[in-house]
Amino acid sequence: MKLSAVISVYNEERQLADCLATLSFADEIVVLLDKCTDSSEDIARQTTDRIIHGNWPTEGQRRNAGIAACSGEWIFEIDADERVPADLALEIRETVETTQDDWHEILVDNYIGEKLVRWGWGASFGKAAYPGLFRKGVKIWGDQRVHPSLVWTGGKGKMLTARLVHYVDRDISDMLRRLDSYSTARAKDMRESGEIGSTTNNVRRLVSRFFKCYVMRKGYREGGYGLVIALCAGLYPLLSHLKAKLEPGSD
Repeated sequence: MKLSAVISVYNEERQLADCLATLSFADEIVVLLDKCTDSSEDIARQTTDRIIHGNWPTEGQRRNAGIAACSGEWIFEIDADERVPADLALEIRETVETTQDDWHEILVDNYIGEKLVRWGWGASFGKAAYPGLFRKGVKIWGDQRVHPSLVWTGGKGKMLTARLVHYVDRDISDMLRRLDSYSTARAKDMRESGEIGSTTNNVRRLVSRFFKCYVMRKGYREGGYGLVIALCAGLYPLLSHLKAKLEPGSD
């Protein structure tokens, strides 16, 4: 039963080699190079000859292209800033060989720099788990630039117990840069769809998302990092709305 690992990158020479080194458990490794101008291709070719070049306008289109390029019956999606520990690699292989279901979620350990920050993630600003293991044909990404929607067919299986390692941010400044980038991309999607929403509603969402991350998802257990995560999660929809409303001519 063939298992494909797929990764899409944009100038990820700093992270790519370490990620690819953890994917030897897969039968096939597919790397999408999206407008790369650094040494990502040279790094990828040291591990695989399944290299796909392209220029995709949205994250959803890029991810769908990666899935289409895979020849395996099962697909494992991963990003360059993520690593697969040995126990997770073993569980993925065991799952695809034994499951009767069509897709499975994978737990994620998020690191800020070298610090493990496990609590408080979510609300479109970090993932505590993600649907990364699935049969080909059951998962289609939506056509958005950031946090694309998902359409599923087939049945959901149990969540895997081993955890993916995710080096999500180098520090708080890196987290704030990510907030700026995400909200800019989201604003473009909102302008194109014509669904900008209201300022009042997005102020409410700031409060509800902060509460969800800091209290319900126990971000308070992470001290200052949990507070920053909750603030970013709350600000993300409001900043996206304001950029879409006040900067309609931006690229």
